[in-house]
Amino acid sequence: MKDDAFYLVHILECVAYISEYTKDGRETFMTSTLIQHAVLRNLQTLAESSQRISEPVKSAHPEIDWRRMAGFRNVLVHDYLSVDLEIVWNVIEKFLPDLQTHVKVILDDLQGKDKPT
Repeated sequence: MKDDAFYLVHILECVAYISEYTKDGRETFMTSTLIQHAVLRNLQTLAESSQRISEPVKSAHPEIDWRRMAGFRNVLVHDYLSVDLEIVWNVIEKFLPDLQTHVKVILDDLQGKDKPT
């Protein structure tokens, strides 16, 4: 069984991929289906990983809207034909930087607990 740190690292990897794919900005994202598909796939797997994090960790970190992430994943997976790219871009710009910051803090905290004293 994989632990919380495994999934947190995976979330950070997905954020890094998305950042790389979208580094040329909104216009490039909006006009490239290749970039859109890569970003959507990473958002989907990022959100899937968030659902595999233990309840104690989620409860200890309400600054992340875990429930909303799960809902977004469900839209990406089940309602994929109605995904609004403007909303996706908003997620990239406004949500992912904060998510990255919070996940790094959680991961540092978890890894600190694993170190012998």
